[in-house]
Amino acid sequence: MARVVVVGAGIVGLATAARLAQRGDEVTVVDKEPSLAAHQTGRNSGVIHSGLYYAPGSHKARMAAAGAESMVAFAQEHGVRVDRCGKLVVATSAEELPRLGALAERAVANGVPARLIGPEEAAEYEPHVACVGALRVESTAIVDYRGVCDALAAQVRRAGGEVRLGASFVAATTVGRQVRLRLATPEVEDLAADALVGCAGLQADRVARACGVEPEARIVPFRGEYFELSGEPAGWVRNLIYPVPDPRFPFLGVHLTRMIEGGVHAGPNAVLALAREGYRWRDVSVRDLADALSWPGLWRLGVRNVGPGAAEMARSVSRRAFARSLARLVPGIGAEHLVPAPAGVRAQALRRDGGMVDDFLVQTVGHQVHVLNAPSPAATAALEIAGHLEAQVDHALA
Repeated sequence: MARVVVVGAGIVGLATAARLAQRGDEVTVVDKEPSLAAHQTGRNSGVIHSGLYYAPGSHKARMAAAGAESMVAFAQEHGVRVDRCGKLVVATSAEELPRLGALAERAVANGVPARLIGPEEAAEYEPHVACVGALRVESTAIVDYRGVCDALAAQVRRAGGEVRLGASFVAATTVGRQVRLRLATPEVEDLAADALVGCAGLQADRVARACGVEPEARIVPFRGEYFELSGEPAGWVRNLIYPVPDPRFPFLGVHLTRMIEGGVHAGPNAVLALAREGYRWRDVSVRDLADALSWPGLWRLGVRNVGPGAAEMARSVSRRAFARSLARLVPGIGAEHLVPAPAGVRAQALRRDGGMVDDFLVQTVGHQVHVLNAPSPAATAALEIAGHLEAQVDHALA
C-alpha cells in the first residue's frame, strides 16, 4: 500500500484517486476550491465525445473512443444523468464537403460509429438544420460531469481515502523515496507521501514548478464563452449540431448543444483569458497575464492564426456576430435569442515554438507524476487517463 496525494479535484484527479484508493492505496485528494469540479470539469459543455476529431493512433483518439463507452457505463451504474443522443456535424456549403469526407475517414480510422448522410436525412434528426451534407455520429452523449465527480469522490471515501477541499497546495520536495508537501488550509500543514500526482488543470505548470519540476510546456488560458438559446429557437435543436471544423484553428467552432439539465447552449468561442480562472472580461490577473504575454509561444501562435483569432474576438464582443455563426447551422437564430451563460476557461499547453500540445502530456520525475496537458476529451476519457496515471505511479514507485 502506497501513500499518494493527488493535487486537483477535477474529474481527472478524482478518477485517478478513485482507481488508486480502490486498489488499496492510502489516497488524499487536495484542492484549493471549496467544491469539486470548480473549473474546467464543472464548466464544460457536458459532452461525452466520440473520438472523431483526433489524430489516429494518438492517446486522445484511443482514450476518447474507449471513454465514450466507459463514461456512459459509469454514469448509468452510479445513477448519474446521461443520454447517448448522438450528434450531427454539418457542412453548410459545398466547399466544406471535402473536409466532411476527410472527417468521415478519420472516424473509420478511430473506430467511431459515424456515417455520411444527405440533407434530407439530416433533417430527420434536426428538422431546422441547414446543410448540404452531414456526418451522423451515434456514440456522442451528454452527461452531468459534476454528478460523475460526486460519484468518484464517494468511491474515494468508501475506499478509505480523503478528499480535502479548501486545502491549497503550496510546494513539494522529494527527499529520498518520500515526497513532502506543504498545504495552506489556511493554516500551514505538512504531509508526507510516497507519490504525488498533479492534476491541477489551469495551474498544472505552476504546481509542477512548485515541486521542483520544470514543465515541458506553459499553460495559457483561453476563455470559452457560451450563450443559452431562448424563445422559439430553443425548441429548434433536438440534440447536438456542430460545424465542420476549420483545420487552420485548433478549436471546433461554435456549436449547439442540448444540456443534460435542459436547455440548449451555444458556443463556445475561444479568446485569450486575462486570468487563468478569468470567466469574464473584467477578471484580470496581472500575474497570469504577464505569464501568458511573456511566453514566446503565445505570440507565435497568434501570428499563425490571425484570421481565425479575429473572428473569435469579433464573436466575443458582438452578440450579433455570434448569432450569425449559429444561423449558418440553424437559420433564424438572432442576437435576441441569446442569453449569456457561464463561461469556461480551457488550460491550453503551449510550447515555446508556438506549437499547441495536441495530445495528453504527462511528465514523470522521481516520485511525482504531473498531468501538464489534459484538454478535451479529458472529461470523456477520465477513466482511461486514470488507468494510464496508475501505471505512471507504479513506475514512479518502482
